Amino acid sequence: MWDTVKNFFYNLSPTRIIVGYYLLTVTFATILLSLPIARQQDVPWSFIDSLFTAVSAVSVTGLTTVSIADTFTPTGIIFLIIILQIGGIGIMALGTFFWLLFRKKIGLKERQLIMTDQNQIKFAGVVNLMKHILIIFFLIEVIGAFILGLYYLRYFSSWHDALFHGLFSSVSATTNAGFDITGSSVKPYAGDYFVQFIHMLLIILGAIGFPVLIEVKNYLQKRRTVYHFSLTAKITTVTYFLLAIFGAMVFFIFEFSKFLSEKNWHESLFYSLFQSVSTRSAGLVTLDLQELSTATLLLFAILMFIGASPSSVGGGIRTTTFALNILFFFQFAKGNRIIKVFKREIHEEDLLKSFVVTAFAVLLVVTSVILLSFTEDVSLIAIIFEVCSAFGTCGMSLGITDDLTIFGKILIMILMFIGRVGIVSFMFMLGGKEKKENFHYPKERVTIG
Repeated sequence: MWDTVKNFFYNLSPTRIIVGYYLLTVTFATILLSLPIARQQDVPWSFIDSLFTAVSAVSVTGLTTVSIADTFTPTGIIFLIIILQIGGIGIMALGTFFWLLFRKKIGLKERQLIMTDQNQIKFAGVVNLMKHILIIFFLIEVIGAFILGLYYLRYFSSWHDALFHGLFSSVSATTNAGFDITGSSVKPYAGDYFVQFIHMLLIILGAIGFPVLIEVKNYLQKRRTVYHFSLTAKITTVTYFLLAIFGAMVFFIFEFSKFLSEKNWHESLFYSLFQSVSTRSAGLVTLDLQELSTATLLLFAILMFIGASPSSVGGGIRTTTFALNILFFFQFAKGNRIIKVFKREIHEEDLLKSFVVTAFAVLLVVTSVILLSFTEDVSLIAIIFEVCSAFGTCGMSLGITDDLTIFGKILIMILMFIGRVGIVSFMFMLGGKEKKENFHYPKERVTIG
């Protein structure tokens, strides 16, 4: 019996095992958040609330059907912090930590799982990658918690409340989870630019991608020698910051005569920057989203759909996927069939994968919007916003999450889960292992356009 079960799991593809691990984590999180010590007394609570919050935490999204501040006890919030850590750094990063802690040999199967979970394309250096991710990620969170905790002393009467809020804010921002224990996101600090700056910095460090952070660390250590950044790091960094700047500029233009009409220049600057950075995957806001125009909400939906960088805490189609699509469009229009950037040529398989991911994501989002438009009695823009937020694991909402039907909540949970595991992993989970053709048919051209 045991041998049969063992062989079954051994023959599973790494992608299906990873997805299975995340499903087990959701189950564990659901049980943990349902414990009486985790919740306030006499607070309405149901299984769907527990499951939804668990999926949102594991996928580090931030969409909730309940108020975190009013529902959970300090113990429940600590449980939530633990779940956010697992969801943020990934199942295999945590597994690697325990393997190293107990001096367990990390074999080929484990390395395959690490490679799949972190969206890597080669085995070499995956264990070392996990070590660096754990060290850098926890270091960022600790420093962020220390800075915010000390600064929050001006807002809270006791030091333990200040440090507790600083810890949760740091974890929520670094993991791009979007959860808050203030009851109103970062709105209480809409006029505090230092708090906003630290939050934006933590969001960027969490969303720009672990490999980029590691390469920056290596560059700083070897600054006296020539260091060559990888093509992935260059494309990721440039695309990420261009999208952040683009989002801030367009937000300013769209809201200049509306939400920002009575704001001074520095208020307008921080409102624009913070919301643009947060739409990468964080979901924290310093304003009421319902005060914004429809054009701005659609802009946010697009930015959330694109999401964060690969091998980061965020979801969406990822910045590199978006960048390859844009590069191909421009080069194809100019008659070029080979895509060149930073004195490198893009591999054809990566271009194909970027289009497959984008097409599947568009199909998934459009189908979800149509289904929710049929089952939910809310505006179309609210549905589009909610769907893109769930898929991009962002967590921004126009306040319809709690009012969704059971079907709507289940669909949003599926989108959050897919956004966390990634489109490629989800497709391979459905399709199984990659197959190699033993023979080919004659090729024939098809008229396009």
